[in-house]
Amino acid sequence: MQRFAALKRLSNEHHRGLVIARRAREPQDDPAGAWVELRRRFADALEPHFQREEHGLLRAMQDAGERTLVERTAEHRAMRVMINAGGPDDLAAFAKMLADHIRFEESELFETAQRVLAPDALAALQDLHDRQASPACGPRKAGTASPG
Repeated sequence: MQRFAALKRLSNEHHRGLVIARRAREPQDDPAGAWVELRRRFADALEPHFQREEHGLLRAMQDAGERTLVERTAEHRAMRVMINAGGPDDLAAFAKMLADHIRFEESELFETAQRVLAPDALAALQDLHDRQASPACGPRKAGTASPG
């Protein structure tokens, strides 16, 4: 299914997340350095993405009665714990958890959101994500109208 505009930014961020997972999964000559790099990428890209989902999409899905799907995103919390308490030996496990989580969100969470969220909820999500997006995510230029 083609992504609605309100979910495209999150979906694009998922692509970057899969790149992070792939890099963490690759054989490492310097696992400690790779772990430091993963933690930096988590802070710069993944944590802001998780927060956008939690403050927008997941609240809207909860309001739409999709509690089971929202509860599944507790994986965000598990990844936060792993990145803060783990170490180089956790590179492959983190990579797998991240990639599996992204696949779940793309195939189940986003597909359901596109079916159950009302147009006004999707428009509110797009506006929220536009306001919260970092420059690397390509926010709208000042003075441009929100697509809708």
